[in-house]
Amino acid sequence: MLKKNDLVQLKITSTTAEGSGVGHTSDGMAVFVPMSATGDELSVKILKVKKTYAFGKLEEILTPSPARIEPDCPNFSKCGGCVWRHVSYSEECRIKEQKVRDAVERIGGINTEIKPIIACERTDRYRNKAQLPVGRDRNGKVQIGFYSFHSHRIVDCADCALQPEQFGEVIRITREFIDRYGVSVYDESTGKGRLRHLYLRCAEITGELMVCYVVNGNGLKNEDILIKNLREALPNLKTVVFNSNREKTNVILGSKNRVAYGEGVIEDELCGKRFCISPFSFWQVNRSQAEKLYTKALEYANLSGRENLLDLYCGTGTIGLTMADGCKTLTGVEIIPDAVCDAEKNAERNGVKNARFICADAPAAAEQLRQEGVSPDVVILDPPRKGCGEELVGTVAKMNPDRVVYVSCDPATLARDLKYFAERGYVTREVTPCDMFPRTAHVETVVLLSRKMPDDKIEVDLSLDELDITSAESKATYQEIKDYVLKEYGFKVSTLYISQVKRKCGIIERENYNHSHKENPHSSQCPKDKENAIRAALEHFGMI
Repeated sequence: MLKKNDLVQLKITSTTAEGSGVGHTSDGMAVFVPMSATGDELSVKILKVKKTYAFGKLEEILTPSPARIEPDCPNFSKCGGCVWRHVSYSEECRIKEQKVRDAVERIGGINTEIKPIIACERTDRYRNKAQLPVGRDRNGKVQIGFYSFHSHRIVDCADCALQPEQFGEVIRITREFIDRYGVSVYDESTGKGRLRHLYLRCAEITGELMVCYVVNGNGLKNEDILIKNLREALPNLKTVVFNSNREKTNVILGSKNRVAYGEGVIEDELCGKRFCISPFSFWQVNRSQAEKLYTKALEYANLSGRENLLDLYCGTGTIGLTMADGCKTLTGVEIIPDAVCDAEKNAERNGVKNARFICADAPAAAEQLRQEGVSPDVVILDPPRKGCGEELVGTVAKMNPDRVVYVSCDPATLARDLKYFAERGYVTREVTPCDMFPRTAHVETVVLLSRKMPDDKIEVDLSLDELDITSAESKATYQEIKDYVLKEYGFKVSTLYISQVKRKCGIIERENYNHSHKENPHSSQCPKDKENAIRAALEHFGMI
């Protein structure tokens, strides 16, 4: 029977999405081994034994997996960031794609097309944001870096391979300043000490750099010297901000900022739009990959310029504003007041006139809009890790949009919500994973959903040559309307759909004209996008 401290030989046959390999002992018990890869043959020391599984530590690699590579970071396995620096990037992408597939199929119970993952061109130096805790070790030495796995023990890191090299220069200058002027650093156990976090942001396109110090107070002694040192070493420094957080909490930022240099913001570009970024602003940490993600979301939205677009969890408006040029109206909903303020400024900055933003909780705002009679054609969902939940999914479904585009940072909650949508008549049409965070366990996903059409449909297509037509109808034949729609919109419409729209517009047809004496419950109803196109054709021919 397997017990703690046993040494066993294992072949790793699969890998979890969180970074551990899985092998089985001779009696079939699963053993989870961090830092292993599928195909490894290992000597493993057992650390903990549960009823049906165990945890082990890699002692020796007997035969390496073909996917295994040499880790290139001295802090790998120590800090809580990367989990995939020991395997090839192609293997990492395979694991992440499988993670999404497993969640959608097993949790959501959905069988749909899973597109190949959108890989990232840069696997290093892609992050534009860092939140670095500051502390001291037992010997009093300054520690600036990252928390280790499942703890608040700081792993000192002079330079992270995922971040720009200039962040390392800020760390060096800050460390020297702390040592020279005896700056007190925060102690979580006592709630005392001044400097808590070093919070950095940079803009990929403009190159602008923001340095934000989170302090247990209002500032630091000799901060003018610190700012002078930063400015001399970093010509692209745009602003220095002091954020006040006096609470004994794990939350990094407090509610108050004081701008010590510059304007307190930096600017960057995304999908042709320019955005203002403050310490509180949501901004994708991998800008280049975010453009690929948003491009896929725009493809799924399939905007023609006539749609009302609803962007829930809009943050500072990034995803909605990148789509604003393609829709009739944009309504963004966000619960954080500062983010709404940023979204409004970003709309103004980019000359977007068709957008409005509401500060409210997403479920409550969606219900309010529904009661106001706001009828979105397309809904964009980009919720936090917890997902949307059944209440919001139900509210969105009641608004009856033609399409829903769901951007998710957690495959499990995404799959759960897709199941909720399926129960309310929406079909998951396509799923595309996107690797926004190479070398980490995280993966983004963008999904297209649309209303389910009736399974039983009757398509009726009659020639008008044998039928009399009214004066209104004589202005254009059904074939002319079809040709117009195909030319202008790129898709085909049936005679049945044209007939339905004509009746809605008050163009009365005889009772035998493409519909029976009683409504057929199995007849396919014209989708909203095709109805809009047919109405445009009727206007073109002067029939309405």
